[in-house]
Amino acid sequence: MAEEEREEITVPAPGEAPDAPPAGVPDVDAAAPEQAPACFLDRELSWLQFNLRVLSQAGDQDTPLLERLKFLGIYHSNLEEFFMVRVGTLIHRASLLPDERDEKTGLTAAEQLALITAEVSAQQETKYKIYRGILKDMRAAGIDVVDFRKLSESDEVLARKFFSDIRPLLSPRVVDAEHPFPFVGNKETWLAVTLKKAGKGDDVRLCLVPIVRVPPYRVCEADGRQKVILTAEMVAYYAPLLFKKQEVRQSVLFQVTRNADVFIEDDLDSFDADFRASMEKMLRKRKRQQPVRLVFSGKPPSRLRAMLVKALKVPEQNVFAQRVPFDLSFGSGLKKGPGMKYGERPPRRTVQLKKGEYFAYLEKKDIMLSFPYQSMSSFVDLLYEAADDPDVVSIQITLYRLSASSQVAAALAYAADRGKSVLCLLELRARFDEQNNIDYSEVLEDTGCTVIYGLPDRKIHSKLCLITRQKDGKIQYFTQVGTGNYNETTSEQYTDLSVITSREAVGRDAAQVFEALSLGQTPPEAEVMWIAPESFRTRVLDYIARETEKGPEGRISIKVNSMNDISVMQALIAASQAGVPISLYIRGICCLRPGIPGYTDNITVRSVVGRYLEHSRIFAFGKEGDGQRIFIGSGDLLNRNTRRRVEAFIECVTPETRAGALEILEALNEDRERSWLMQPDGSYVWDKSVPGSASQDRLYRYFSEQTVSAIPAAPAAESFMDRLCRLFRKK
Repeated sequence: MAEEEREEITVPAPGEAPDAPPAGVPDVDAAAPEQAPACFLDRELSWLQFNLRVLSQAGDQDTPLLERLKFLGIYHSNLEEFFMVRVGTLIHRASLLPDERDEKTGLTAAEQLALITAEVSAQQETKYKIYRGILKDMRAAGIDVVDFRKLSESDEVLARKFFSDIRPLLSPRVVDAEHPFPFVGNKETWLAVTLKKAGKGDDVRLCLVPIVRVPPYRVCEADGRQKVILTAEMVAYYAPLLFKKQEVRQSVLFQVTRNADVFIEDDLDSFDADFRASMEKMLRKRKRQQPVRLVFSGKPPSRLRAMLVKALKVPEQNVFAQRVPFDLSFGSGLKKGPGMKYGERPPRRTVQLKKGEYFAYLEKKDIMLSFPYQSMSSFVDLLYEAADDPDVVSIQITLYRLSASSQVAAALAYAADRGKSVLCLLELRARFDEQNNIDYSEVLEDTGCTVIYGLPDRKIHSKLCLITRQKDGKIQYFTQVGTGNYNETTSEQYTDLSVITSREAVGRDAAQVFEALSLGQTPPEAEVMWIAPESFRTRVLDYIARETEKGPEGRISIKVNSMNDISVMQALIAASQAGVPISLYIRGICCLRPGIPGYTDNITVRSVVGRYLEHSRIFAFGKEGDGQRIFIGSGDLLNRNTRRRVEAFIECVTPETRAGALEILEALNEDRERSWLMQPDGSYVWDKSVPGSASQDRLYRYFSEQTVSAIPAAPAAESFMDRLCRLFRKK
């Protein structure tokens, strides 16, 4: 969910068809058979249904009170990003390619936009009802959000004091012939008012107040209760004090959402183009992109509404009114009473290896880490061991999103300082984390790391690290492949997997990936790993085909965040028609409808939305114990992952790693606390009355017990002289 890590909604480059493979990638869909259109759902509407499931968590009485408020905020920020990326792209497409139709549903961009508008509008009433319920429960818990429509005397005193404190930071701006309409930044809150012109009858003039350099709320205590004063609502209430003798006729709070669909390809025509400088230019350009949504707080007066719509040039269908505050972050400023938040559940440090023991252990066994149940510190410790090991030659890693104070980056810098060759492939195009990555690229370069930025036409989304060691004249590889970012903060909030191995074939494949990327080339077909875009989708299709041949004796279980790749969905339909039981665990977008007679009868789709963001990707083919193959990796089954990104997957081959992946799939299948079952019409049913435990509780218990301890060293072989001495001592 978009509050901590944005689930990117990437788009094709200008002029590229939305689902066409990039140049050089074979289009495996060309020979795919036609399927019933009723089997497929629109991508955007499917995402909106996912966000509705997030909203449902905010309305669930079994969710702790302040966690419900947090889910409401996540729903809101998710929707903002959806308009910034997907809606912005569709508006462009509707203008440039009005007749182009989606390959799955046959909808044009304009038709998609109309459906999006209707669905978003319908969800707003649900959002308001849930917010009212949260306010009611907060009042019962001794927390009041100050209501400026019925202000008590004690609340008036608190609000007046807060307003006096921030009054110097408020700068009203008139709009007239000499003062043009000011720039309104993305997601900034502004107050618009109309002021009566002196001696001009009903004539009014427009004035705007930016509420952007002030705290969004203040929490006070009075009469034994916590009082939350929302800044924007307070400024709107005290607007007459801002304009002194001028008469305020009408007022409304508003925000705009600006298009984030900006490309940088035009700046990279020359061979010596500075990619980092181009990214910085793109970020400046994004800030001033055209608004794609205008949101009012409450119902705006018609005259004032018309003024703002005209000035901001927002499409009429993308103008919304909501009765929920723009900023819902005030929960973090409240004192938490019993039961208001989830109980503490710190990650367990189950890898009990000391410095100097990691390589010895990995020479014999693989390690699987499951976040947030286990700690990422074990991987950081491995990097430090590599930095201090005299036999380690190099560390190579792909970095997508790093935390603000990254322990991984610190370990890499330390390794470079210790004389290791450290290559960091830092993807600067991680949407909305671009500036953070630009900053880290400079820091890592300054510490001696070699930093490269990937490929101009493909994002590097893989979670891949390769440690190369030369011991006794032989090359050793230690390879880590993950499903989530090297981010200590999100590793405590998202479920992800990380497998570390010393298998030589895996290391050779990883070395080949880094060699290609260093040369500015797309990684070629790998030996044992799946590497997108060359071999991810083709390998998935191959394994689906193998299970299809088995009919009812086949098995397919896939856990991803989203799916809309039509070739994969068509293959799953064919497998279902052959009688293969197929279990899909897809948290977000799923464009395939299950349970359609004759097509998807044998497919089930579950979405788990709970305390943690279900983020790992697992592919299991075949029955357990009957040649079953299990893979984990970084990519979903979206067109962007299968066609336009570099992704990396590894097979789980040891008993421990296989058992961990299967435990996750089984726990998700049995979850009834936070699990939604997709219906044939594309809707979801959440039946909490069915007995079943929450998968995340079960998995916390399971992985907390999976300890990794040093393997005892084998006794040294007894020399001939030692044996003679021992025998003579006995005599």
